[in-house]
Amino acid sequence: MDASNITSIIISSINTIFSKIFSSLDNNLYSILDELTFIDYDILNDKYFEVIFGLSSKNGILLIANSLIFGFLLYYAFRLLFSHLGVTDAEKPSKFIFKLIIFSICMNFSLFICDQIIYINASLSNAIRQNLFGCKISFSTLIQKLNSIISVNSDNLDIFSLDGILKSIISFGMLNLVISYAIRYILLKVFVLISPFSFLSLTTKPTSILFKSWIKSFISLLLIQIFVSLVLLLIFSLNLKSANIFNKIILTASILILLKANSYVKEMLGGISTDFSIGLNNMKSLINK
Repeated sequence: MDASNITSIIISSINTIFSKIFSSLDNNLYSILDELTFIDYDILNDKYFEVIFGLSSKNGILLIANSLIFGFLLYYAFRLLFSHLGVTDAEKPSKFIFKLIIFSICMNFSLFICDQIIYINASLSNAIRQNLFGCKISFSTLIQKLNSIISVNSDNLDIFSLDGILKSIISFGMLNLVISYAIRYILLKVFVLISPFSFLSLTTKPTSILFKSWIKSFISLLLIQIFVSLVLLLIFSLNLKSANIFNKIILTASILILLKANSYVKEMLGGISTDFSIGLNNMKSLINK
């Protein structure tokens, strides 16, 4: 067997492997991308989540949070005592009690408050993604558009061609999106779980920084949804019916922008990163230290 035959066999094997990978991603993963990205209040309608959070102040996370009210009272009592000794300053008892009552109420209604914030964010996202161009503005529709313009299949796939390279970038970019938005989905639930402690932390100035960090991260995670909706709206507004090189490059660039959505929002508002590639780089840096 000469070298040219060996090379063609290797190339054919590589194309077959990538063809199966692309087909598996298209058929299995991308269908859940809309569900992971465009989150609404249903994310909290989970009986197991409700049990963990607490159906009342007598169980779950709410029980622990309500128990901390006594801790805040004890903290203020010592602070007030030391203020009379001239060691520290303390706010007026009436002001502290008023804040404790207000934020204790907010703490016990934190699930409802978070639910309403998520609902407003989802409503804005849905308003942006209205059916303006004769098709549903979503990832599932976008993938159909991608596959029609960058057309590769198991019979003619050449991973070393321009279409093959662009398809590789898009497919692995979309895989990164699925993982990143799955991380975001879980983090949103975690931030809802710690919301009672965040609201209660507003009772005193030293602990109020917890609420500021919490609300900034929570809102930034939600606003990714608005940013993605705007990018998708822009993509669908373009005339991308023909499979020319310009449209292929624009679609590939759009996927890369969606991939960096969390980073853009984080740079504007702060918060935390859900970028899977950044997480991998951080793990590599820790290993290399």
